[in-house]
Amino acid sequence: MSPNIPGSGLAKGLAVTLRTMTRRSVTAQYPDAQPELPPRSRGVIALFEENCTVCMLCARECPDWCIYIDSHKETVPAAAPGGRERSRNVLDRFAIDFSLCMYCGICIEVCPFDALFWSPEFEYAETDIQELTHERDKLREWMWTVPEPPALDPAAEEPKEIAAARKAAEKAAAQAAAARQQEGPQ
Repeated sequence: MSPNIPGSGLAKGLAVTLRTMTRRSVTAQYPDAQPELPPRSRGVIALFEENCTVCMLCARECPDWCIYIDSHKETVPAAAPGGRERSRNVLDRFAIDFSLCMYCGICIEVCPFDALFWSPEFEYAETDIQELTHERDKLREWMWTVPEPPALDPAAEEPKEIAAARKAAEKAAAQAAAARQQEGPQ
């Protein structure tokens, strides 16, 4: 059909409809058959509590203010005799209100200590909206569903940090070998 013929667009549309009507539809029977999610799917935010230093960056950067953090300070005794005591923050409460969260991922991006991750979990619906505020115990449970990061590309350039550390180790080894050689003949 030529584009100049009146009604050719309608005929093309009907042709697509007829082709589609002849195919069998496939329906996923959801609770019985789990969907195949793409790798690194974003479901909920998981907390790796051991890495959280209560820096509050995630709560401050959250555009919805849906992250609630409570903490207290603890005094840590001096590590060496004559040293001074230090204080550190201890996490008391870490909660995310998923009824407010817009899943933007800003909290995960700004966390400098890798305490927040995307989990592929998506089955956390509740009948009461007030139950969508999940505390740190539930967020910790989701942490164990976080998939491993993808493998590094073997053809990629070596990271600068590793290259610098390797060069420093090689230089120190060369200096130690030179020092041993000088001590050996004496």
